Amino acid sequence: QDEEKWDFVLVSNIHEVGSEKEIKRKKFLDELSKKGFAIKKIEDKKLFYGVRAPNQIFQKYQWLLRNSNSRPQNPDVHHDIPATTRIRIVNFILQNTVTPDFEKLHDLMKKKVFEAAFPLHEKEELTEFLRHKWARWRDIFRQQPIEKIRCYFGEKVALYFAWLGWYTYLLGVAAVVGLVVFVAGITIFSSSQVSKEICEANDTIMCPLCDQKCPFWLLSDTCTYAKVTHMIDNEGTVLFAMFMAIWATVFLELWKRHRATVVTDWDLYRWDEDEEELAMELINNLQHEPRRYQHSYFRSTIILLLVLVMIAVLIGIAHALVIYRVIATAFFTQSNSEFLREQANTMAVMTGAVLHYITIVIMNKVNRRVALYLCDLEKPRTFSQRENNFTVKIFTFQFFTNFSSLIYIAFFLGRINGHPGNYMRVAGRWRLEECHPSGCITDLFIQMAIIMLLKQTISNVMEYLIPWIEHKLCKKQQRPKKRSMMLGEEEEAEDPCKSHWLSNYELKEVNIFSLFDEFLEMVIQYSFTTIFVAAFPLAPLLAFCNNIFEIHLDASKMMRLYRRMVPRKANDIGIWLQVLEAVGILAVIGNGLVIAITSDFIPMQVYKYTYSPCMTENITGVDCLTGYINHSLSVFRIQDFEPYTKPGLALTGLCCRYRDYRNTKDYSYTVQFWHIFAARLAFLILFEHVALCVKVIAAWYIPDVPQSVKNKFLDRKHSNLHKGLRWVMPHKGPG
Repeated sequence: QDEEKWDFVLVSNIHEVGSEKEIKRKKFLDELSKKGFAIKKIEDKKLFYGVRAPNQIFQKYQWLLRNSNSRPQNPDVHHDIPATTRIRIVNFILQNTVTPDFEKLHDLMKKKVFEAAFPLHEKEELTEFLRHKWARWRDIFRQQPIEKIRCYFGEKVALYFAWLGWYTYLLGVAAVVGLVVFVAGITIFSSSQVSKEICEANDTIMCPLCDQKCPFWLLSDTCTYAKVTHMIDNEGTVLFAMFMAIWATVFLELWKRHRATVVTDWDLYRWDEDEEELAMELINNLQHEPRRYQHSYFRSTIILLLVLVMIAVLIGIAHALVIYRVIATAFFTQSNSEFLREQANTMAVMTGAVLHYITIVIMNKVNRRVALYLCDLEKPRTFSQRENNFTVKIFTFQFFTNFSSLIYIAFFLGRINGHPGNYMRVAGRWRLEECHPSGCITDLFIQMAIIMLLKQTISNVMEYLIPWIEHKLCKKQQRPKKRSMMLGEEEEAEDPCKSHWLSNYELKEVNIFSLFDEFLEMVIQYSFTTIFVAAFPLAPLLAFCNNIFEIHLDASKMMRLYRRMVPRKANDIGIWLQVLEAVGILAVIGNGLVIAITSDFIPMQVYKYTYSPCMTENITGVDCLTGYINHSLSVFRIQDFEPYTKPGLALTGLCCRYRDYRNTKDYSYTVQFWHIFAARLAFLILFEHVALCVKVIAAWYIPDVPQSVKNKFLDRKHSNLHKGLRWVMPHKGPG
């Protein structure tokens, strides 16, 4: 039965005898035969070639990479080689076998000589276990069988699932805290003094929100919006942002410990990737010379400039979204529908968020092409180096794609739009958006909620549904053929390999980036969960719910819908760890800026402790925020409007109010503005230093490597030295 196990299957169209493609295919297969590969041909609508490597290849591998700590030194003693290692070595040899025309399998697939090359999903006990105990919805809360995943898919995939499981497990803690903060916000929904003042401001006339058709309006009209804002923007959010900065550090430190324990159990803690690659090169070709390390400053400069150009393009797209929102607001305010006129700003933000999601989907594909092109320019030495370079570039591009619009809403919206009588305009015509009198944080909340919900629902559904539908359609097309075969009696003794290979061929193709895509999706989600969490305390809860499904979607895809991945050996999650650490630092900066700049937390505290009745008049028994709204609105004389703007008639009086700290005479900034500005800056510096100090202390307090792992290596070194001495001692005796 073992004789019928094939390491890989190559698929080719049936080419004409004597055609160029047929000759190229024969040359490649001849090269494999020279290396001792067994090849089996099965003909159907396509040609299938099963290849099995000779045992001496694996014996060479075991001998070259023998580990003096754990394996015997005798070259005649061979252990069974794991299936994942077999597939990995055979894949390496297939990819690096060169024909007499100096073509590799990659080139032949480009020229359509071969259509596909893949390892098989074997029909064995392990496959059945993973299919029925891991990739099933009923086992959604069961612990993942990481060891079995490793035995089937290799270390890289096992580490992905170990990381994703660990991340989801710790997200549960953040989700509970976020939910508590959000619920606490709802309980003070109506009791906030600021919301009360807005709801009772029946005589506060606000300046129009657009130039032509917009009327003057009463501050009390926005009562509900103000309540929603203060549900998000309160003291609890500040503490939660601080908590999430610490959570991000603790999560990474605990992951390092978890990973050290896992890879020590696999005996891979001190595994050397370079040595592994050199061994495979030598097994494939004894005359192989290693590629030298090289670095070109000129090439690096060119790539850096191209990356900056790409980032500028992505920021340009964010500007386009801003212009869309400005024009959409103007369009909605001039609409005939009363609902659209009243909710113009909210509608513009919501449609802008949907448009932002669409640009994210489109730019994903563009970013990938650009990142691959830049990687080809770099000419990396090894595959893993190429993967690291690609990871850094694509994450940078994706970060700007996902976050540039959010950064604008958080830090620029309502701060660069001027003031009545002197507005900043797009193309000299459309006014830039303003913040609501309650603050900009609700706009950020809406934008994040829409993007996260769309990303997690639509993207996940598409990710699973498309391969599932393709798989079902493929199966339907195959069924009638099988029935017609059954009618012909000469087909009775069909080769058992044929149906197995065909069913594997019908599955969706996997490529080297299949696992990479899963990682990228999770790291972008991690960024959403940590960077702007001060504006959206529910982000960890959404991420937690998504990940519980994500683990099982990925498991189902890999076991049922996709061809088997080529296993990769690894002892950590690679450069993703540095990316996650960078996101952790960005989270401290991002949340500090959201609280200092976007939120009204600082202006309220300044008012409370400097200008409030509690301080100026020593009145007790009143809320110290009494009078805050009146204090935060400036007065504008209607006669000073620009001549070509025609605001609707004022309700009463000659003045209207707007959100800013400016003088009534010349509209310059008041002392309060500079007081608040200094307080914002002081808070930002304090928050970031405290958060970074706590991160450093947490990183020091939790060791990266558990003591049990260190002791294991200590014992191993001790026993090896002990054995060495035993070899030496007897020889010294007779001398």
